[in-house]
Amino acid sequence: MRAAETCANYHVLMPATASAASSLDIRSLSRVMKALSDETRLRMVALLAHGELCVCHLEEALGLQQSTASRQLAVLRSAGVVETRRDGSWIYYRLAPQADALTRAVLRALTADFKKRQALGQDAERLQRTRGPGSCA
Repeated sequence: MRAAETCANYHVLMPATASAASSLDIRSLSRVMKALSDETRLRMVALLAHGELCVCHLEEALGLQQSTASRQLAVLRSAGVVETRRDGSWIYYRLAPQADALTRAVLRALTADFKKRQALGQDAERLQRTRGPGSCA
């Protein structure tokens, strides 16, 4: 068997061995991209690009019910997009550092592009209005 075979559908060389395919490990990126495939989760990531936030800030800025916010944040957390910190009864979310260089680059490019999006800018404005002393009380 040859080291690479031509795929008739795409006319590209495909690796013929499992070890070559495993070197193209994209599970981390795939997991993140699936988590970002929802508009609400994208909007959450855009706000978290500004820094750590309490879940109540995300609820207010995005007009979400607590259960919806928690469910969407759980998807992002499971995918490794966000991480949490507990302070008393409050849970704070922040973007998680990414070990995979490609995933890190995709998230960096995505968050840089958020500044150009009007709807995301409106979310950030609402966040600034709702955030402040005693806003989580």
